[in-house]
Amino acid sequence: MQRIIDIVLKNRLMVLLGVVLLIGIGVYSFKNLSIDAFPDVTNIQVQVISRAPGMSPLEVERFVTTPIELQMSGLPGLKEKRSLSKFGISVVTLVFEDKMDTYFVRQLALERLIEARENLPKGVEPMLGPVSTGLGEIYQYTMEGGNKDLMELRTLQDWVVRLLLRGVPGVTDVNAFGGYEKQYQIIVNPERLLKYNLTLKQVFEAVASNNSNASGYFINMGGEQYLIRGLGLLKTIDDIGSIVVASSHGTPVYVRDIAELKIGPATRQGALVKNGKEGAAGIVLLIKGGNSRDVVEKVKEKVKEVNKTLPEGVKIVPFYDRAELVKRALSTITSALSEGAFFVILVLFIFLGNVRSALVVTLSLPLTALFTFIIMRQMGLTANLMSLGGLAIAIGMIVDGAVVIVENIYRHLSERKGEPFIHIIAEASKEVLRPVFFGVLIIAIVFLPLFTLTGVEGKMFAPLAITTTIALVCSLLISILVVPVLSFFIVKAGKEEDTKLLALIKRGYMPMRDWALNNKLKVIIISTSAFVLSLVLLPFIGKEFMPVLQEGSLTIQLIRLPGISLDESIEMEKKFHKILLSFPEVETVVSKIGTAEIATDPMGPEISDPIITLKPRSQWKTARTQEELMEKMREKLEASMPGVGFNFTQPIALRVDELISGVKSQVAIKLFGDDIDKLKEKADEIAKVMSTIKGTADLRVEQVSGQPYLHIDIDRQAIARYGINISDVQQIVEVAIGGGSPTDFFEGNKRFNVLVRFPEDKRNNLDTIGNILVPIPEGRGSIPLKQIAKLTLIEGPNQISREEGQRRIVIECNVKNRDIGGFVEDAQKKIESQVKLPAGYTIKWGGQFENQQRAMKRLMIIVPVTLLLIFLLLYWTFNSIKNALLIILNIPFAFPGGIVALFISGQYLSVPASVGFIALFGVAVLNGVVLVSYFNKLRMEGASLDEAIRKGTELRLRPVLMTALVAMLGLVPLLFATGTGSEVQKPLATVVVGGLITSTLLTLVVLPTLYRWFEKEKVEF
Repeated sequence: MQRIIDIVLKNRLMVLLGVVLLIGIGVYSFKNLSIDAFPDVTNIQVQVISRAPGMSPLEVERFVTTPIELQMSGLPGLKEKRSLSKFGISVVTLVFEDKMDTYFVRQLALERLIEARENLPKGVEPMLGPVSTGLGEIYQYTMEGGNKDLMELRTLQDWVVRLLLRGVPGVTDVNAFGGYEKQYQIIVNPERLLKYNLTLKQVFEAVASNNSNASGYFINMGGEQYLIRGLGLLKTIDDIGSIVVASSHGTPVYVRDIAELKIGPATRQGALVKNGKEGAAGIVLLIKGGNSRDVVEKVKEKVKEVNKTLPEGVKIVPFYDRAELVKRALSTITSALSEGAFFVILVLFIFLGNVRSALVVTLSLPLTALFTFIIMRQMGLTANLMSLGGLAIAIGMIVDGAVVIVENIYRHLSERKGEPFIHIIAEASKEVLRPVFFGVLIIAIVFLPLFTLTGVEGKMFAPLAITTTIALVCSLLISILVVPVLSFFIVKAGKEEDTKLLALIKRGYMPMRDWALNNKLKVIIISTSAFVLSLVLLPFIGKEFMPVLQEGSLTIQLIRLPGISLDESIEMEKKFHKILLSFPEVETVVSKIGTAEIATDPMGPEISDPIITLKPRSQWKTARTQEELMEKMREKLEASMPGVGFNFTQPIALRVDELISGVKSQVAIKLFGDDIDKLKEKADEIAKVMSTIKGTADLRVEQVSGQPYLHIDIDRQAIARYGINISDVQQIVEVAIGGGSPTDFFEGNKRFNVLVRFPEDKRNNLDTIGNILVPIPEGRGSIPLKQIAKLTLIEGPNQISREEGQRRIVIECNVKNRDIGGFVEDAQKKIESQVKLPAGYTIKWGGQFENQQRAMKRLMIIVPVTLLLIFLLLYWTFNSIKNALLIILNIPFAFPGGIVALFISGQYLSVPASVGFIALFGVAVLNGVVLVSYFNKLRMEGASLDEAIRKGTELRLRPVLMTALVAMLGLVPLLFATGTGSEVQKPLATVVVGGLITSTLLTLVVLPTLYRWFEKEKVEF
């Protein structure tokens, strides 16, 4: 590598040409990077969504969910399998190992699904969910204006807007929510059926048989080929009325004679409310791996075009735009980067005291960043809060190599005037090349533990680790290949004298160093005591997985009692909106109640997910922070809406949590067992215990029961006497009460459902349903349903959740005003002592706590392994066990400042804080390498031990202080940042800044003392 220095200095112009090329490609790469707000932490999964119209949760579980689960068992790479069975819908979620390819596992699931269809009930058509993720809902809008009713707006959404937006590159689908689906309805009068001696089955079959076109291929006439079409499709609603059902005494009986025909809304299980008014909405879904910023911009351009094609007055009005979140998140990190760069440059100018030298180091900063962007684009990495955060973390470290080289070049030029210029630069560069190379390499290796993280934490911090490592490697290459050349053209010889600041620091440092060298025992006792005392603080620092990322929008999930009607839920939602809009911080509130058309997140009418868009912080009046605002909202809502449960979260957090673990809160207790009633009983016991634990917020038990049922239990003996089959009765139940669809009605390319059903007043209570007449075969009349079946009202399951083939119920909550780790420890102790579970029932803890435990366990293993690897590299660097051990002993001295900083700031020990400690190790090791390598060099040149230590500390004080200060001050902007996403970076910055204060001080005082002791005492290892 020393030969490389000679080569680049010999080919200086080629190097400069390469720099120009690097700048051009780097700028191009930065402009074309895929950009998003946060890393996509969603696991590799496939959702199998099955519509089972009219089926209760029990039937859905037995006849739909279970067969699909059994068929999916044993898929390659399958890690987790969970399901949800609700009224009319089944969702089976298959989670695969991260190494599996999304499209490959979808193909595997589709092949199994083809086999599973044979075991599913007639009419149930399973499908795979869209190729999207928890970050997929990038653009949400409502259809408004034009004096159109909700049915017309929904029709425009389904058949115009959706089709056009789906054509935008990067959009995988457009989900519909709210409004009314258009439907052609045949409301059959049961008295008229009786009058004409007809059955509902005859009406159903007649409609199904009278709506089709036929093909007769072609005929040849007069030398021409004529295609033959038999036209029989329904064209108008009057055509439906003209369908002949039967003939009575030679007179045809038409559908219009026995039924009312109308166009009306289909029965719905979902609605949308915006600022207190119902509406129709669409949700644009981003394809997995898509560039959210670019796709949103393309969608917005398409929306402008679509608005021109809509009826007069109708327009698309967005209420959630991911581009705004991306803009805010990137603004946070770019501000931190620019401010950090300013502080780094300031330190360089102050400490080097030479504008030319500082300029060379300063130039290495943008060159390294551009080099990093080139590699990021080649690797397909996304520029987001965490990947650019890695660059922000490394901003101080990426100039370390350049600082050491340039500082040494300037010193040599000033001391060796008259010698060949290029020769001095080459020698000065080579002199520090070894410690620079291994120092930067060791810092890069320090980040290896982050590559081993799995799950959410792995996906969140892998971009940070990758970007940091890339930046460090790029900085090393820039330091070796470019900095010597730039120094040749820019740096000039000057007076080698300390700046005023450095001179002032030396006057304070030298006596302290001399005292330490003469009082080694006291120094070791003081430094060891500082380390031990910092460890004493650890139990008083809470633990959490990750600080809450503030997205700039809120979601307050409403949970009402099971069985509530959709209309009643809508009225309650309007009241909820009125309360929230009374807060001046709230701009808009849009609630999605129940289930969307693509049921990736199936909810009943009792649950809603509102998106609350907040005004800019400068306009806030009743609260200063998001947490304070949420608390005030919670107090007002709980006082105004008793009996309603609330779950305070954020749009992306809610969606990601639900997709990853199946729960929507920070802490989840999953109780497994077979009996639904027993599960509910024990879950309520656990919830009662949880309510007594300090910090519990938004506590709720999964609503698996409480759904009212009307059971129609057919008497087999009774129907046998009349010759009636079970299927005859079931068809009456399905069609007359629930409604059946014999065919579809086509309006051009639009397709609408045709429904056959009894009038509402003939099927809306126990008596009217009991009086529905069931035909007796062979024209022997009819008999009321209540005479051949027992009708009873009972309470049953609202939904059935399963995981790995077992039924489960979830008790979940959020945590406020304390750390999650301590909260869960208290909860586990209390539940274990106060709740006795029956045989076969087990508890599993989930949510963010599970992620935190997994991350910490892995770090506890991999960090020591990394330290061993660093030790081996140090041994390779110095070829000395003593020197390697000496520098490793420098690492514990980085702890006290970081721990104290967390304690004073009131932050918790989280995964980002752990990453901060890891970054801290790297800087501590680098400073140790710089110091010890120079001690060794001076001794090899003939200096005595004391002389080497004194001269080495004096000459290396500046680079050591500079490397520490640029790393520290580069992170100061993140320490005080308040924008979107700053919450994740703040613990990391706190640890590094606090740790570097003590680490640098102890490195400059304790390390020389230990070096003198090790060398003087001739310790053998």
